[in-house]
Amino acid sequence: MPKSIPLASRFYEPVVDQHESWIAVNPRQGCPKNCGYCYLKDRGQTLVKPVEVATPKDTVAQLLASPYYHRDAVLALYTCTDALATPPNRAHLIKLLHALAAECIPNPVCLITKCAFTPEVLTCLETVQRKGLRVIVYLSYSGLGPDVEQGIDHDALRANFPALHHIGTPVIHYWRPFLPTNSTPEAVTRVLDHVTQYARCSVAIGLKVKPGGHELLTGLWPELADNAKDDVERASSVWPEQMRAMLPHLPDTYGDYPIYETNTCALSYVLDQPDRFHILGSTVCEKQNHCPAAQRALCERGESAPPVNENTITAHLEKLGVTQVRWSWDPASKTLTFLAPIPTAPANNLAQTLRIRVRTAANASDHYWTGKVTGSVPLMIPDNRDI
Repeated sequence: MPKSIPLASRFYEPVVDQHESWIAVNPRQGCPKNCGYCYLKDRGQTLVKPVEVATPKDTVAQLLASPYYHRDAVLALYTCTDALATPPNRAHLIKLLHALAAECIPNPVCLITKCAFTPEVLTCLETVQRKGLRVIVYLSYSGLGPDVEQGIDHDALRANFPALHHIGTPVIHYWRPFLPTNSTPEAVTRVLDHVTQYARCSVAIGLKVKPGGHELLTGLWPELADNAKDDVERASSVWPEQMRAMLPHLPDTYGDYPIYETNTCALSYVLDQPDRFHILGSTVCEKQNHCPAAQRALCERGESAPPVNENTITAHLEKLGVTQVRWSWDPASKTLTFLAPIPTAPANNLAQTLRIRVRTAANASDHYWTGKVTGSVPLMIPDNRDI
């Protein structure tokens, strides 16, 4: 970490929050690992003991009471820690999964991890899945080494793929971040040769740089310093140019294996549902995502969406506590445009819950990275090394 950046005191996120792809549920926060790119670093939440913010029972109650909650949402558990990093985390996870299953929660549940699945957690997954809880595991395997992902047992991480495949739990390979060091043909081959045997698909996402993260990350990627701070932090993702150039050619080697740049499309594919985020027909849909023909046909058929009008929007804004900002509604394109910035979380919730397009300027008070609702796009950075 650059000496000019002070160490942060621990900052805790809400137990229930809205992200671009899902509702985040964070009853335990803080991570003992130290991945150099982690968005928790400037929150003081790496190299620390995880802390319980809510019991499993209270977590379910807060989720169901949240204005963000809706029955179609995907839930991402423990995004402010690694659910498998410590024995107390694993014990909390097991209790929470059983509590969600007992409540007959209809929502798909995602776990994102780099840590090993113990026999107790695997048994829990089998049990709750038999009870009807839909679980998807994101295995975050980038091909980066222990110099960047400090504290991660990469052999154990690789072993998770066949272990989860064996019990029938769908795996999405979370292929991120991309730095110059893991954007070589050799690194890409090592990763994909393994994961394509077991994962349903990969989500390939460049480096996410949230507000305030530019200087923190230049130690990992010096070329970031050659780009304006605002350009880097406003980008939806930042990519080594050579990696972005390789992506379209991966089907030459890996055939029909799906590789997405949009996380929501990976979820739609694994959940066997059409696009609900207006990705269909976009540039990323047609040019970047390597998506099976059957899934594209499913998206083109679509499904019925809830009726939306100005009264519906007003009621949902009141539910979210967003009542002081003027907006316009275009029913033809199903686009809601705010005439002044609103926080990213309610903007994302409006888009997800009502299945509409939402446009708002970036909110300067947000500490989370920007996304589709603010109109951000990827940024490619050239690399002068021979690869």
